[in-house]
Amino acid sequence: MLVLRHQLLVLQRRVSKPTFTDTDRAILAGLLHHLPKDRPRHLLLLVRPDTVLRRHRSLLKQRHAATCVPRRRGGPRTIRSIRALVLRLAKENASWGYRRIHGELAAPGIKIAASTVWEILRQHGIPPAPERQSTTWADFLRSQAKALLACDLFEVRTLTGARLYVFAVIEHTTRRIRILGATAHPTAQWIVQLGRNLLMDLEDADSKAKFLIRDRDSKFTAAFDALMTDTGVKVVTTGIRVPRMNSLMERWIQTCRRELLDRTLIWNQRHLLHALRE
Repeated sequence: MLVLRHQLLVLQRRVSKPTFTDTDRAILAGLLHHLPKDRPRHLLLLVRPDTVLRRHRSLLKQRHAATCVPRRRGGPRTIRSIRALVLRLAKENASWGYRRIHGELAAPGIKIAASTVWEILRQHGIPPAPERQSTTWADFLRSQAKALLACDLFEVRTLTGARLYVFAVIEHTTRRIRILGATAHPTAQWIVQLGRNLLMDLEDADSKAKFLIRDRDSKFTAAFDALMTDTGVKVVTTGIRVPRMNSLMERWIQTCRRELLDRTLIWNQRHLLHALRE
């Protein structure tokens, strides 16, 4: 003990003011608080005994504060069924704001604050009522997928450099592709004949398609549109330089080029149709 006390005296002469970390303070306070209050005054310590006692009181205060803090602040959490009902009312009624939804819930006796309804909508990314009333083209496509068809012509180069034009149709709901034909000289009569073939295929498949999206290519004449209209399929033309209005068809053509046509040497029309249908 004398040797240890002398070593501490030597260290105190060389170090003017020792620095303690939080861990050092906690260890000293934890080890010395078991001793009687007058005992630390007779020990050779790097700090004053009052400082050790003050640190021990601080540790006790922090532990007490940590155990007394409630696990969750604020009011009780809204039950899951009410949250689901709020989201359902917001999605099925685009013109209803959070105050209208709060009023509708109050009618059957569901107690919930209007601010809670607003917070639920905000957490799930549902915008205010004025922003939900506008219908975008993407929303229209999703809601009418079962009744939508899209068609387009795309160009293919053979090994000899000849140009071939393929007429394809996609169903929005199933993403099924129909390759109706390919030719080196697409004419209006050829397009109309492929339209008749398409209608027969849809009738055999019992399709419920009501709209056909196409671009403004001059090969699609009024005769083609009249043929579709007579069978109850309305033709919807895309806007000028708006390929996103026919995005599914354009995306499939891009995939077809990248994954098939750019990797295959096409000999002739027969080979092209065989490759596409396979």
